[in-house]
Amino acid sequence: MNRDHFEQLIREAIVALPRNIREALDNVAFVVEQEPRRKKAKEVGIRMNETLLGLYEGIPRIKRDSGYFGVLPDKITIFQNPLEELSDGDENKLKKLAREVVQHEIGHHLGLDEEELRALEAKKRKNKSQK
Repeated sequence: MNRDHFEQLIREAIVALPRNIREALDNVAFVVEQEPRRKKAKEVGIRMNETLLGLYEGIPRIKRDSGYFGVLPDKITIFQNPLEELSDGDENKLKKLAREVVQHEIGHHLGLDEEELRALEAKKRKNKSQK
């Protein structure tokens, strides 16, 4: 998939968020990169057999205080190639994965840690399977 089309999928994932979540985004930029840099993946604890799909870098909203001003935007990077590989060429699966990764990284921006996000994602999957 070409990069413009992939970036459009990411924009659609952001627009599809509930309004209150979109409005809670503050000083954050979304970036698409083809692959995570191995050094960066290693810094965030990704092992050789694991795949990094997205990355949040910044100061979470809940940790900002009155001294937070004049700061460069937080950065949410979405990695195109790993998402495409996981989707096996299925664009609907790619859209779903992109939405999940965008939501996960926004969770970090809002102040949730990895454990909290994984618990929320598991609860969401469980609720869907019960319907």
